Amino acid sequence: MPRLSFTEHPASVGETYGEHMVSAWGFAARMALGAAACFVHGILPFLCVTTGSRTIRELYARMVSHRVRATQQSGFGSLESASL
Repeated sequence: MPRLSFTEHPASVGETYGEHMVSAWGFAARMALGAAACFVHGILPFLCVTTGSRTIRELYARMVSHRVRATQQSGFGSLESASL
């Protein structure tokens, strides 16, 4: 059975448990808003034309840039290993 740890994964990305929770909730809120925009766009295709795809690009860029910072702060790996 896997060991449950509230700090192992956050530490692996250079965050405390609280910092990781705030970051995850921020991502969740942005994804929820992007999803709502996609629902609106599905009903009214002339609204929110680029909101969903823009949200995905912004979240991806935020995730990758944070991963690079966390790698640099920890001193492990390289920039190449930090990207997807």
